[in-house]
Amino acid sequence: MFCMLFQSIEHALREVTGLDEVLLGEGGEHADLSSTVAFNLAKIKRAPPAKIAQELAATLAARDDLKEIRVEALGPYLNFHFSRAMVERALQQATMPGYGSHPPREERVVLEHTSANPNGPLHVGHIRNTILGDTLGRCFRKAGYPLEVQYYVNDMGRQIAIVVWGFSTLENTRLPGEKGDHHVARIYIAANRELEANPGCVADVDHLMQLVERGDPATVRLFRDAVTECLDGFKVTLARLGARHDRFVWESDFIRNGDTERVLGKISHMPECRDDGKLWLDLSSAGFEKEYVLRRSDGTSVYAARDLAYHTWKGRNYDRVIDVLGADHKLIGAQLIATMRILGEKAPEIIHFEFVSLPEGSMSTRAGKFVSADELLDEVTRRALEEVTIRRPELPEPERQEIARSVALGAVRYDIVRISPEKSTVFDWKEALDFERQSGPYIQYAHARACSILDKAGEFEEYLALENEHEMALARHIIRFPMVIENVVTELKPHLLAGYARELADLFNAFYHFEPVLKTEGLVRRSRLTLVKATQNTLSEALATLGIDALRTM
Repeated sequence: MFCMLFQSIEHALREVTGLDEVLLGEGGEHADLSSTVAFNLAKIKRAPPAKIAQELAATLAARDDLKEIRVEALGPYLNFHFSRAMVERALQQATMPGYGSHPPREERVVLEHTSANPNGPLHVGHIRNTILGDTLGRCFRKAGYPLEVQYYVNDMGRQIAIVVWGFSTLENTRLPGEKGDHHVARIYIAANRELEANPGCVADVDHLMQLVERGDPATVRLFRDAVTECLDGFKVTLARLGARHDRFVWESDFIRNGDTERVLGKISHMPECRDDGKLWLDLSSAGFEKEYVLRRSDGTSVYAARDLAYHTWKGRNYDRVIDVLGADHKLIGAQLIATMRILGEKAPEIIHFEFVSLPEGSMSTRAGKFVSADELLDEVTRRALEEVTIRRPELPEPERQEIARSVALGAVRYDIVRISPEKSTVFDWKEALDFERQSGPYIQYAHARACSILDKAGEFEEYLALENEHEMALARHIIRFPMVIENVVTELKPHLLAGYARELADLFNAFYHFEPVLKTEGLVRRSRLTLVKATQNTLSEALATLGIDALRTM
């Protein structure tokens, strides 16, 4: 209902202003919605924004389609306040299963995330990609979009050739209980050290790259086997993180099916193309000084060429193409977009994120300096079990372990997604697991508290009559949930949902602190229980969309 109210006000603003962009957004603490459109009109009408806002407020207040909405001009700002009756009607929807879900849409979306090189386990530096991408995917599904989530498998690069060379020349027996991705990392690290000691062996790696590009069956099988072993390990870790991909797309397939050669053939006839032994694009007209190399002098294509083929395929099969990439891919991402536009193909939308690290410092798979995602999850789970045991020593060990697993996952996912992607962050063990602060467990605990109240209350008939400021503040926040989902998929900012869930937990805790629920009687009791039910249901839906378990007890 909030989305419908937003659209009604937006439509009215467009009619009375004659503008398409009416700058309508959330009103924060001052209103349910607010608009700064008076500033834009001031430039057109050459009148003070505050005067224009006053005139607009009077015109809008007289409209029948906004009769339950109070319109206020506060200086140059237009504020819109929903009536209590409207809030109560919208709140009734929040008690229903699936609250926040949007009707099915037709626009097909493809989302690529993680896509880490299969030369070692996912580490702390990778999982921000995974968690951002998976949360965004959950939001797109919640928003009603048909979505496919893809993992682009780099199975042809130099790093994979080094892995294959290591498997072919070094002792590579898999250790007991060793995951495939950890096994591959061990061989990759050893191979790099051997190549540093014997530089003449680099030619063997180059030869492997030439053979796999030509489609030599034996070499292709070696590459495929090594990558598959690593991916099998990845899938275990991804499952622990609560992330799922619908399709693993192999880079080499775009060599085998001829798509890469077709793209390079088209590029070779473009005025921006240069061939001086190697094939590259001059993108200086788009603001890039660096050469965009697509084929080496030995005839082998580079990653960028296969990536162009992959994105051409995506653009022709989906309506919206979204990539989640690290900040170190900003240049090649921008070059990719520029080239796709020159080719006349659909360019992707790219979310670039800065990296997450631990207090211990930066990581490198090549040098063997990294904390794997598996190790991170194990350590956070261990610490979570200690906290759960302190709080709930009476619970059986298996139940405490299960709660600890969910708390650990919530701590990791929330701590990473809560920060805007363009900001770097350090994962702090203590803050992430703090039940009393603004963390994943803090939100899970608010949900568990709401469940406890409802369990103690037993059966009741829903009823709503919001009376005081704490009830209204909580209700107004709850009804925003569908719009938050819409904003996430429009702006590609999953941290908006994390912030919303934290604020919801804050408001619920304030309500619970100041307004008794179980000790009240009659209609007041029923109304407050209905508000608790709406809170519990909205927290559950928000946590699920964040990929976090909505625990009933902690």
